[in-house]
Amino acid sequence: MWLYHVASVRMPIPARPTDTAPDAERVQVELLRAAPIARRLHLALSLSATVMGAARRALARAQPAASPRDVDLRFVELHYGADLAAALRADLDRRSSAHRPGT
Repeated sequence: MWLYHVASVRMPIPARPTDTAPDAERVQVELLRAAPIARRLHLALSLSATVMGAARRALARAQPAASPRDVDLRFVELHYGADLAAALRADLDRRSSAHRPGT
């Protein structure tokens, strides 16, 4: 059984989905295995984009006064760490100041 880490709490991941009948799961797995690599990659990227979008929307709802940039930086901080978020913030600030007229 795999474990994942959320807010300092380790939670077990079930061996199989609890909301899916075993026969339905078997069919889903067979269809995924039979799908071309391009289709599997498309599904994985689509799922990742959906999850990332949901996470960003949740952050925006939690901080309604935050700018889109601040929401994105908070996303980076939560998912990739404070050091990377600080470096990204500094780089964005540098780029922003370099594109201002008269600077």
